[in-house]
Amino acid sequence: MSPRKNRRTVRPPSGGGGGPRFEETEAGPDGDWIVRAVAGANAAKPYRCPGCDQEIPPGVAHVVAWRADDRDGEDRRHWHRPCWNARGRRGPRVQRSRNAPRY
Repeated sequence: MSPRKNRRTVRPPSGGGGGPRFEETEAGPDGDWIVRAVAGANAAKPYRCPGCDQEIPPGVAHVVAWRADDRDGEDRRHWHRPCWNARGRRGPRVQRSRNAPRY
């Protein structure tokens, strides 16, 4: 029998519950953002992705991002990871009525 492998445990930050949180600050052309990855097991509610305007169903891994100057994080948005990575290459999503011309 092979020996048991030692596994490193990650402890949650003190004073908080719900597990460890990994945040990073990203600088982009639209300013500095704080980005937090959300695991699929922790995604309990559906959200609307502002990048593609599609729903992120419960159980799907995604990212939460808010401006770095918004310390409270009250203006957080939930994004698909590919939508977040492509936000600089995409133009704004224009909502059109059903029979509106596309030009």
